[in-house]
Amino acid sequence: MAFGRTIRRKARAAIPLAVFMALIGYFISNAAQGDRGLQGLPQRRLELQQAQAGQENASAEAAVWERRVTGLLSRLDIDALDERARAQLDLSDPNDVIVQYDKGRKLF
Repeated sequence: MAFGRTIRRKARAAIPLAVFMALIGYFISNAAQGDRGLQGLPQRRLELQQAQAGQENASAEAAVWERRVTGLLSRLDIDALDERARAQLDLSDPNDVIVQYDKGRKLF
């Protein structure tokens, strides 16, 4: 009887330890393997380098376009641009006077 109690008492003490050890084993195995583990680390570093290179390329391209736009603004006639954009898009200002021509008689 006393032997059975001793076994039960030791088993009750060992169950939480076994569960805790299983959890530790689970987390250690996931830390070592998988996409986010130590084995996937070189792949993630490569992806990070590619993303940084893409960001640098995009920044360089944005700088080029910014320089171009700045150059255009210094010598651009806003009224001429507005007139050309309206002609291309077939739009008019509410204050504009519209004179309609026949289809065969176009101004431009």
